[in-house]
Amino acid sequence: MELAAAALLGVAGLAGGTIASLAGGAALITFPTLIAVGLTPISAIASNIAALTPGSLIAALSDRTQLPPLDRGFVGLVLASVIGAGIGAMLLMLTSNRIFEILVPLLIGFATVLFAFGEQISGAMRARSLAKHGREPEIKLTSIPMLLPVSVYGGYFGAGLGVLLVAVLQLATSGQYRPANATKNLVAALNGAVAAMVFAVQGSIDWPATLTMMGGALIGSLIGARIARHAPREIMRWVVTAIGVILTIVYAWRYWF
Repeated sequence: MELAAAALLGVAGLAGGTIASLAGGAALITFPTLIAVGLTPISAIASNIAALTPGSLIAALSDRTQLPPLDRGFVGLVLASVIGAGIGAMLLMLTSNRIFEILVPLLIGFATVLFAFGEQISGAMRARSLAKHGREPEIKLTSIPMLLPVSVYGGYFGAGLGVLLVAVLQLATSGQYRPANATKNLVAALNGAVAAMVFAVQGSIDWPATLTMMGGALIGSLIGARIARHAPREIMRWVVTAIGVILTIVYAWRYWF
């Protein structure tokens, strides 16, 4: 790997880890960088998921007091995430690079919309649950049908997964953000670990690029955790959203025209 490419990957990982701690949306930075240094779209996704997974685990463990008890419902959520990730990763391995190139602008656009309107989506889902059941929802096995397709998406593409997971898990934590976020980080880490294992077996991960970006992302997550105490989260949200919109247009032009 050339020094310039390694530096770019490290900086992208640093920026992605920082942004993830502030507002989420790291993949909207890291995935295009992996493509820019020469990876195919599928290899870029596989490497991106592998690079960002340790940061999710560290984030979950750092706030482990907010994780729900290890009961039957929580185990069910974890199993749904693991199974969904495996299905999504295998679907990605069955997708040709050309088909995935066509899907990339759509997937980035979808992730951008999720990121921009994540809080509204979460609120709407919770309001629907309260209107339907007349009470605060709790983590239980009935949440699996909602989490499974989200986990399939996570194993297939991953960008915007955190927003979807928070939306689902806030339904399971009575609308409390911190427990939902801690659980999201754990589920995302398990999701990423399973997907990364599938990608590794298939030889789809570019390990030099992945490890370089992973190092930057881990440092960035620590920096972001400090900045998050003071930085206006809403500003960061719209900065990342603007980046997502630009990338959607760029990749649509690149792969569709």
